[in-house]
Amino acid sequence: MKIIITGGAGFIGSNLISYIMNNTDYHVMNIDSLTYAGNLESLNHLNSNKKYNFIEADINDEISLRRIFNSFKPNIVMHLAAESHVDRSISNPKIFLETNVIGTFKLLEESRNYFHNLDEEGKKSFLFHHISTDEVYGDLHGKDSFFTEKTSYSPSSPYSASKASSDHLVRAWGRTYGLPIIVTNCSNNYGYYQFPEKLIPHMILNAINDKPLPVYGNGLQIRDWLFAEDHARALIDVISKGSIGETYNIGGHNEKTNIEVVKAICDLLDELAPKENSYHELITYVDDRPGHDLRYAIDAKKIKEELGWVPHESFESGLRKTIQWYLNNLTWCNNVLSGEYKLDRVID
Repeated sequence: MKIIITGGAGFIGSNLISYIMNNTDYHVMNIDSLTYAGNLESLNHLNSNKKYNFIEADINDEISLRRIFNSFKPNIVMHLAAESHVDRSISNPKIFLETNVIGTFKLLEESRNYFHNLDEEGKKSFLFHHISTDEVYGDLHGKDSFFTEKTSYSPSSPYSASKASSDHLVRAWGRTYGLPIIVTNCSNNYGYYQFPEKLIPHMILNAINDKPLPVYGNGLQIRDWLFAEDHARALIDVISKGSIGETYNIGGHNEKTNIEVVKAICDLLDELAPKENSYHELITYVDDRPGHDLRYAIDAKKIKEELGWVPHESFESGLRKTIQWYLNNLTWCNNVLSGEYKLDRVID
């Protein structure tokens, strides 16, 4: 099996590729344009692996895409390449449309042309798997409802609107052109190699550097947390056992308010990297983000019942592993922080 993975140098992509290399015989072509959140250092351990290849390319570059498809001859495309941070989408929505919408369109077109030139056996094994987010659904009101695969889209930010657009494009290419597609929508990921603009790594690194831990509003926004390796397992189950044309929600069954997450990080850091004063003293509250969604929560019943997937990590076990990883990999962290990002962006 030969898989093209777009955005493979990013957080979820690097976890996915590492999982594939460690647990399957698949060959992977990683396509990444290495924007600010793409970091090849996260995949250094695969440099000598003959099943892994990397090409620096932009999914908006049709010539590069065609060359890669024709030379690598993939069975599956797993599309993760995206601009993915809400705050950045508010300050600069254009790049989100260029990458998440137009880039997805160009990748779909190249995949469609490639697919229609395959022989019948090749067509039977081809799949375009689009990896998306639960933010396309908007937010939930109350504590008893959950996002299902049938939930209507109601995106709140330029980021989630761009991802909703890409989801619709993928389904349209499936219905109109017969491209074999599957869409997955996941909850908030956390784990190793996450760029520190997102909540958990941002708080970990701010804390160990004695910087404030900024929490939006009252901190009562609720998210469902999914350990990245659990997500990677789910994605492999989807390409192995999923049904063409279907959507699968992937969630961690770990609903936490943002302030609960921050306090849990402080508790673990007080245990694992104690200082004279508790890390809790660094918590500060800042003005809320415009249009901030209150609650996301995924119903992952379908993927459990149809594909047999359930998360292995609880939030507590996954968070402990994550914090320990960051403490053990400060060189990676320092290399990331030596670039554009300087721990000065508030996150969700």
